[in-house]
Amino acid sequence: MKPAILIHGPTASGKSALSVALAKRLEGEVINADSMQVYRDLRVISARPAAAEMEGVEHHLFGHIAASERYSTGKWLEDVKPVIAKVQRRGKVPIIIGGTGLYHLALIEGLSQIPPVPDDIRAEVTEIHKSGGVAALREKLEQVDLETAAKLGEGDRQRLARALEVWLATGKSITSFHGKKGRAILDNEAWLGVALTPTRPRLYSRIDRRFEGMLMEGAMEEARGLAAQNLPEDLPAMKAHGIPWLLSYLRGELSAEQAAESAKRDTRRYAKRQFTWIGRQFPFWPRIPSLSLERRMRVILALYKEVDGG
Repeated sequence: MKPAILIHGPTASGKSALSVALAKRLEGEVINADSMQVYRDLRVISARPAAAEMEGVEHHLFGHIAASERYSTGKWLEDVKPVIAKVQRRGKVPIIIGGTGLYHLALIEGLSQIPPVPDDIRAEVTEIHKSGGVAALREKLEQVDLETAAKLGEGDRQRLARALEVWLATGKSITSFHGKKGRAILDNEAWLGVALTPTRPRLYSRIDRRFEGMLMEGAMEEARGLAAQNLPEDLPAMKAHGIPWLLSYLRGELSAEQAAESAKRDTRRYAKRQFTWIGRQFPFWPRIPSLSLERRMRVILALYKEVDGG
């Protein structure tokens, strides 16, 4: 079985083009590890590669989920396991790319076994946030799980909500599940992980230019399509970078310029968090700062030769 290559990196760092080039060189197939590129309704706004960009290379787990669904890391693990096995059985190299660090981490370390949260509890927590904001989430969590609440930042809405959902669903702190992980899909000797770390000024410039291109390629039409479905605002697809701001524009709450600048700013902030994730969660993954496709290829091919046994 050919070892897998895992490529993590911030948004707009060139993961897609690199994966196709590697797949051609190593007889590989590309597997998605980006939580937004799974949604078929978000091809443009998630920067999902178009058919022409795939250049005939087989791609898996891109655009296979409806925006109305709540996709999760656990579901992705269920989906990706047979795909990796199928690619390896064919003697091909699985090239797993994406900016969702938790997907990569779960693949090599396993995932905490947290039971699913029922829809009525999720709706209850959403209503708490709507009526009282982040402060209300924190207050409710402090009443039942003070230890977890103390560890979370003042404005960390997502994690506060998640911790409260888990406690309401199970009666246990979310931290009680952290040491209970399922088995990793990839064994220690079965993969190579690398992190793309271009300089931030150049990356932020690329993010801004790419979003402008998205607007020209149909991002606004995608936002209109989501609006027409009347989907709940707390669905993952409705939080894709740029979508909340484009929806605000469509409702007449912002100008087009305000929506675009806000979307760019949020995406730059997300990229900054991705850099932080790389530093904390993947401290030993080789860094590739260059934006040159050829240089990246040389580094990865040399590293892969060692993992694959020369």
